[in-house]
Amino acid sequence: MQIRTPAVAGMFYPKTNQELKKTIRDCFFHDYGPKKIQPTTSKKKIFGVICPHAGYVYSGPIAANSYYAISGLKPELVIIVGPNHWGIGSDVATMKDAVWRTPLGDIEVDTESAMEINRISKFIELDFFSHSKDHSLEVQIPILQEIYSHKFKILPIILNDQSYKTAKSIGAAIARIAKNKKSIIIASSDFTHYEPNDYAHKQDSALIEPILSLDIDRFYTILQEKQVTACGYGAIASVMEACKQLGATRGELIKYATSGDISGDKNSVVGYASIVFT
Repeated sequence: MQIRTPAVAGMFYPKTNQELKKTIRDCFFHDYGPKKIQPTTSKKKIFGVICPHAGYVYSGPIAANSYYAISGLKPELVIIVGPNHWGIGSDVATMKDAVWRTPLGDIEVDTESAMEINRISKFIELDFFSHSKDHSLEVQIPILQEIYSHKFKILPIILNDQSYKTAKSIGAAIARIAKNKKSIIIASSDFTHYEPNDYAHKQDSALIEPILSLDIDRFYTILQEKQVTACGYGAIASVMEACKQLGATRGELIKYATSGDISGDKNSVVGYASIVFT
């Protein structure tokens, strides 16, 4: 069993158990958070969510909104899709026979699902190395560990190739996996990067509109025409496709803000959105 050790503990989130738990709680009660602690009693059917993946001090409160929305669920499998910022390893990769370690403990990779999705999709390879440095999936796991007290497994999928064709194929493969197990799907992505605050709001509003209508074609059109610098666009599209195939009919924007809205420095910001697919 391979151990995927933390790559960004002490940078993107605290490296000690007690401090990490406090930080996550603070995200939930932040002005930009849900201002409530899990679990929700809502019975709304949620197929998937979009969460940001920056440092908790910046994007954690926004992410907490998506996590609050799914906190009443008891999935046996959490499928997490995100971009490969380091560009290492395979074009698209999951892994098997592994655990992901965080300051809150270990979470097992669902090897059965990893091998199955590798068989289903010609794009998805089994490659532990692809996952070794990146934060996009890692930062989601401690919050999952905190909101869920039951045992669950993860299926991590990391993307170098975020093209339309690949995203559609991966989404279809994810849907097949999710139909066989009680699952929730997470797209890990930030939105506009390093632009003035007002411009980031405008750019991201344009890109969020087709996400809410589950229109993948228009999503890629807006992405290219407006040159929106969302880092995990392929992850978003993959999860849109998967959720559509599972029965989702719409996206719901729960919260949007930028790093500038949170920190007060609005000259060069990163956009964050919390979106659920129902």
